[in-house]
Amino acid sequence: MAQMRICIFGAGAVGGHLAARLAAGGHEVSVVARGAHLEAMRARGVKLLHGDEVIAGRVRTADLGVQDAVFVTLKANALDGFADAAAPLLGPATAVVFAQNGIPWWYAEDLPALDPGGKLRNSVPRRNVVGGVVYSANEVVEPGVIRNFVPGNNMLVIGDADNRDPPVVRELRRALEASGMSSPPPQDIRQAVWAKLVQNLGSASLCLLTETTTSGITEDPELKALSARMKSEAQAIAAAHGVDIARAPHRPGGGHVSGAIGHKPSMLQDYLKGRPMEIEAQLVAPLAFARAANVATPTLDIVLPLAAHKAMAKGLYRPFSAPA
Repeated sequence: MAQMRICIFGAGAVGGHLAARLAAGGHEVSVVARGAHLEAMRARGVKLLHGDEVIAGRVRTADLGVQDAVFVTLKANALDGFADAAAPLLGPATAVVFAQNGIPWWYAEDLPALDPGGKLRNSVPRRNVVGGVVYSANEVVEPGVIRNFVPGNNMLVIGDADNRDPPVVRELRRALEASGMSSPPPQDIRQAVWAKLVQNLGSASLCLLTETTTSGITEDPELKALSARMKSEAQAIAAAHGVDIARAPHRPGGGHVSGAIGHKPSMLQDYLKGRPMEIEAQLVAPLAFARAANVATPTLDIVLPLAAHKAMAKGLYRPFSAPA
């Protein structure tokens, strides 16, 4: 398999995981990150603690140039930073993989909150846009070092926005598989988007409201029932838009659940660490899809304003307001 030039833009927990795997696999990997984490990777490379295995590789941090592929692993509400810096990384065939939770900007171009001012649409040609859905629980445990909580059960599903499956996307899947990251081809990347969204709506928003782990939801009968209602509503929204989530690829361990029952979803982690929260992509956008298809969402109708209020009270979310 040919070596690829791959940039990880936003090499935090998930991005660092990918950087370590791909660099160890012999690819020319560069990273864009910040602070002590960037300095550690510049000096010592990046290290992934994967069960009893340590996966490590050297990475570039400067003079990056045009890439074969760019993994954008920023949060959905921080993507304008990539839009500002994208041009030097992109060639005519560069695959730009947007690996975010929730409804991605390229899926719903009529929802301006996901791409304020159209910066992403104007920076990345549609032919280069690749959707990415990550199933991998990770944490940066010290600068340059990432711990994975689901060894052997990680997956990254990628597919271009228009399901053309160009050669660069197929090559990228092969690179991921060879590095130990499961990357099965989707029939339609939107199936994977909604399969992950069903999981997140059923757990992440409730973990945020209760400030508990995923096991805290599943072990409480009433919260578990509430989670089931949230998932049912999300499945109904997907079906109303012609998306069959049963066809989405499954993790190596089967299904879409990580198995990391004591894990705190990223939405709760962001809240606890005082980081801006992905309320628009993970909650507001799915509700907009429901409204567009006339799907009743009585549970989401309650959970969304509670989650939004909690995030706003801490200064971590501001509802989008379209310019007049």
